[in-house]
Amino acid sequence: MFDLPLSFKIPIMIIALLVAIIGHEIMHGFVALKFGDTTAQDAGRLKINPLLHIDLVGSILLPALLFLVNAPFLFGWAKPVPVRMDRVIYRGGYFGAFAVSIAGVAYNFALAILTALLIYAFNGGILAGFFEYFSNPNFVALLVIYFFLQLLIYNVVLAVFNLIPIPPLDGSNVLAYFGLMFRNDFFARLFERVPPMVGMVVLMIILSTPLSSIISVPVQTIINLLL
Repeated sequence: MFDLPLSFKIPIMIIALLVAIIGHEIMHGFVALKFGDTTAQDAGRLKINPLLHIDLVGSILLPALLFLVNAPFLFGWAKPVPVRMDRVIYRGGYFGAFAVSIAGVAYNFALAILTALLIYAFNGGILAGFFEYFSNPNFVALLVIYFFLQLLIYNVVLAVFNLIPIPPLDGSNVLAYFGLMFRNDFFARLFERVPPMVGMVVLMIILSTPLSSIISVPVQTIINLLL
């Protein structure tokens, strides 16, 4: 369907991935700021400059490896934005901590929905007149829709992946603080006992075995619903 040269596909995929992962991290810091924590702002991490957020492994090496092995989509992460949860909890309670924890996932889902609407708009002809200004309108339309499609896929993948309740993913904090909002500290105590490295090993096992359906099935379902 998208018969585009690699010289166009690669930069589009990279830009779409960066929009998804950088926006995800910025939203954590932005919501934390709303609850009185200026840590991310003081560190200059609420700016969209990619150089401030790129992680060598998650933003460069892993996406490059996935591309070389012809993976169906790229995946990665940006440098985590620093957040002082004690400051957030002081101003916003456990609800504030819950809001900060789920902010990145909420951003990804919201952007995926917006992108799906834009794809409908372009395909449905609502914005067809936009392309009349280009010498090759069909090619430009193909580039735009391909970008939107990649953006939708990356945002859904990131949202679903980060909701897995295993440290250090957002899902563990979301579940822990949600429980604490209702004075239930079971998950908070449980996740405190799981070192991030152990969590990463568990995630690697999930991703490299048939258990990967935990991610692939909801991802595919959501993408199908949006499209």
